[in-house]
Amino acid sequence: MGGRKPSEGPQEVAKRLGGFRYIRTLRLNLDSVLDWINTLNSSDEMELATSELQNQSAYDRMARTGHSLAKTVTAEELNRPLAIVDGAGWLGGSIRGWQVLCLAAAGGRHSALYNAAGAYVTVLDISDGMLELDRRVSQELKFNVRLIQGSMLDMPMLRDAEFDLVIQPVSTCYVSDVARVFAEISRVLKPNGLYVSQHKQPINLQASLKTQRGRYAIDTELGAVAIAAKSDEPSPLREPNTREYAHSLEAILGGICRNEMVIEDIHEPNHANKEASTDTMGHRSRFIPPYLRIKARRKGSQSKTTSGLILP
Repeated sequence: MGGRKPSEGPQEVAKRLGGFRYIRTLRLNLDSVLDWINTLNSSDEMELATSELQNQSAYDRMARTGHSLAKTVTAEELNRPLAIVDGAGWLGGSIRGWQVLCLAAAGGRHSALYNAAGAYVTVLDISDGMLELDRRVSQELKFNVRLIQGSMLDMPMLRDAEFDLVIQPVSTCYVSDVARVFAEISRVLKPNGLYVSQHKQPINLQASLKTQRGRYAIDTELGAVAIAAKSDEPSPLREPNTREYAHSLEAILGGICRNEMVIEDIHEPNHANKEASTDTMGHRSRFIPPYLRIKARRKGSQSKTTSGLILP
């Protein structure tokens, strides 16, 4: 997947790259996007297009209404940026001079923290509302940040082997084809570059948000769209008005490994609270860890795919 070829115009690029996602990058109006959706002849492509439109709209709304995921960086956080973004010590103590991609990470926080830690920062996000928060913060702090509105599924505006680090907070759940995301991340990472990401655990998206007869129940199939929180009962475990997919561990872990990356560490952030009331995030997290944080490394250019496993 490359960028625009010299002889191609925008429409040719859009057609070659699947149309919908590149048109979004070009920021054409909603009518143009809907016109492209009407030309899609694949149910999978239609699913991708529908979910991207819904999730873009949801995050634009969160940016407007001041949702907790749209809270910008604080002065206290800027005093110790690397400690905030790398509590596990996965980044080796310094990222000064690194090229960092904050993928699906707009909102005026990540870009500022990585910039304050000395990195050259690019943010790619589908929500212009969330990107506007990065614009405001970068102007206020006089940070030089490259901001791109686009889809994590296709990033033709980014060069092969461009980044030392790709960070991605929870967002793979918003697309039905997560393998395409990992393929693009692998492409833009330098050999031996790091991919640090957080995902919703499959069981988190499969299980009910409230207890049923005293227990949390599995009510969503793997790979299916998770049941959303009720509008009058919001939950920190479901972003409002979004469309989320319960990807399997194979889709997440295997997808990373099958795209020339090696998983080096895994962490399950602890949100359990023994004192929490039933049907709260703290109570549910005692039984269902909500998130999975992963450190993976792009294979070096000389590495070969081999397996040391011997299975019966």
